[in-house]
Amino acid sequence: MNKTLNLLGLCRKAGKVCLGTDSVIEKLQNKKVSYIFLANDSTDQAIDKIIKKSYFYQVEVNKSFDSKELNQAIGTNNYKVIGILDNGFSKKFKELSKVESE
Repeated sequence: MNKTLNLLGLCRKAGKVCLGTDSVIEKLQNKKVSYIFLANDSTDQAIDKIIKKSYFYQVEVNKSFDSKELNQAIGTNNYKVIGILDNGFSKKFKELSKVESE
């Protein structure tokens, strides 16, 4: 899991993330988000909203981390939803997700 969080920090430094529920949904509707991190301690309403939108737009969601871990990785506070805007990073996150689940 450490590799995923380290890569997320690198992704943030590269400027390839959007932060917050509304921003992620807007970019998702414009087909710019290719992977989503959703904190597992988000509200049920936020989880439901993001899951439904991501299912509709066929974007994978990672719920492996809590908001503290995600925010620490990207150097911010209070974000529970992070959208990845780069296909290369998204591909690597998907690979890491498969390896960690095995």
